This record gives sequence, structure tokens and C-alpha cells, in this order.
Amino acid sequence: MPHSRFSLAFLTAFLPALALAATPTLQEINQAFRQGSNAAALDKVNGYLSANPKDAQGRFLKGLILTELNRYPDAIKVFSDLTDDYPELPEPYNNLAVLYAAQADYERAKNSLEMAIRTHPSYATAHENLGDIYAKLASQAYDKALQLDKSNTSALTKLSLIKDLFSPAPRAAEPVKTADAGKAKAKTPVKPPQLSQETSAPVDPVWPPRVEDPVPDSKPAPMEETKPAPPSKPAKPAPKAKVNPREEVEQALKAWLAAWASKDADAYLAFYGSGFKVPEGRTRDDWTAERRERLAKPEYIKVEIDKPRIDIHRDSAKIRFKQTYESNILKDVSKKTLVMAREDQAWKIIEER
Repeated sequence: MPHSRFSLAFLTAFLPALALAATPTLQEINQAFRQGSNAAALDKVNGYLSANPKDAQGRFLKGLILTELNRYPDAIKVFSDLTDDYPELPEPYNNLAVLYAAQADYERAKNSLEMAIRTHPSYATAHENLGDIYAKLASQAYDKALQLDKSNTSALTKLSLIKDLFSPAPRAAEPVKTADAGKAKAKTPVKPPQLSQETSAPVDPVWPPRVEDPVPDSKPAPMEETKPAPPSKPAKPAPKAKVNPREEVEQALKAWLAAWASKDADAYLAFYGSGFKVPEGRTRDDWTAERRERLAKPEYIKVEIDKPRIDIHRDSAKIRFKQTYESNILKDVSKKTLVMAREDQAWKIIEER
């Protein structure tokens, strides 16, 4: 094997044309990764991407390799770039959530999983991971309640149940390996949720842990104390994280276009809310069937919009833009207006004209 490497270096220096033919294949890279040869796999995938810089499968595989090498910031950049270039793929969003959870950044993990589900509503792995994230956030809330009131037995019971959920029965230690089924569990300190990381590359364009605050010592009040404690002012609720509605609408619009271009009927139709005004007085079922047929019929679909104008008022938004549609059947340029509204914590289309 060392002799082959030296020979390849010689050919690369003196015979560039032949060196291109020696670019590692995805199969070779994946084999090295599955065998645990992560450093060699990283060298191979870098060589592959130097010849195929935009290849989604190669970039996805590089993100997995960097994760196994514990190079989390580099892996986050790889998966984040994939969500920008291929927003219709749910797997990069899921793996971003795994990496954020490894850093105890559960809010960002939650947001990434919600994007994965918004892109692909039937993505079971993301739904399961989101449940684990909600459980971890709940455990932090119960822990805080106990810090404020150590006698809160209800919070203690609930916290114990969640800790049991993330603390399986002890067994012999074993190295983290990629499962045969194509999924691995992300192991991180401080017992974070064991999220499922998507380890199979998409088929088609598809650090320290936060230290918990210690529980303050509390001494019981002396028995002879009879004076009631002075009434305390209710604590002010913690300010809610600011959400930029415009960014949410832009992300929803971007994901809607991506689902349309990828011909994913389920993902595309999921962007239309329950209160959607069906045009021309048709039934929702007839309209849905027609849209599915329109998505399935063309060999390809390209949709672009130009400088969308977004007007937001409370929980509704009106988006105006010029739309360019192209397929092997039809080319069309038109002006379009979408009306969106919040529904189940997401922006949904309620009118399209």
C-alpha cells in the first residue's frame, strides 16, 4: 500500500492527465470510513472534492468523517453549506442538530430539526430526535425548578424519569461504530440526548459541554420562627428569544421552492395551510390531485423568483415576486402573490394568486 501511494505521487507530479483518472471514488471513500480509517477517508474525500467540488454526496460524506474525527466546527460548516446549496435535503439539517446537541446548544438543534421536518414531513429520524431534544429541554427546566425549590417533589420525579430515559442500563464499553443499518448514535458528555445521525449520503441532491449550575445549599427555617415571610414579588418571566419573522418567511419560501423543484409532492403540499383558499371554487382534494399530477409529469422543474417583496403584519405576510418557471414541458414568467400565515408554529400558504 505505501508503494502505491509513492507511485501515485510520482504520477501526479509528472503525468497530470493520468492523475485525474486516479481520483478516489465515493465507494473507496465510504469503505475507508466504514472501516474506521477516518484520516485516510478524509484524505480521499478531499482528493475527490478537489475534482468534484459541488458533489453533494462527497460533501455529505466529508461532514460525517469530520464528525467522527471530532472536528465539530468543520463538520458544522460542511453541513451548513449543504443546507444552503440543497435546502430540499433533510439529512444535513438532522446532522447539524446532532452536532449542536453535542455542544449542548439544544435551541439550535431544535431549530435544525424543525427545518428538516418542514423540508420532509415524513422524516422519522428527525421526528424522533426532536422528541429527545424536547425531553432534554424539559430536564433543564425541571433542574432549574429544583434549584429554586429543593422540596419540589413533582419536579424531582419528572427529572428522574427523563434521566432514566437518557441513562440505559450499564454494559461493556465499546467503541462508537457506524451501525449496519446506516445510523450511529452521537455520544457526548453530560448525558445529552442520544440523537440519531444520518450516515448514508443523499442519493440525489440529498466544545466544551455546558456546566449545569450547582444546586445551592438551603437550610431549613428554625422551628421557632412564627413570623410569616414577607410577600415576595412574582418573578418576571424570562424574556423570550427574539424571532425575526422576515427571516422565517424567507426560509419557508426558500424551502417551498426547493420542494417544488425537487418534485417532492408531500413536502410541497405541506407548505399549504389548512385554511388555504382553493382557487376557482374547487375542492381541496381536486386541487391536491392536480398539483401532484403537475409535479409528477415533467422530467425536471426549475423555479426562480426575483427580489421578493415581503410585507408582514402580525402573524400574516404577503409576498410579491416575479416567478420564472421552466420544465421540459413549459416555460413561463409571471407575477405571483402569496399570502402566508402562522399555523402550528410555522408559516403556511393560505392564498396563492
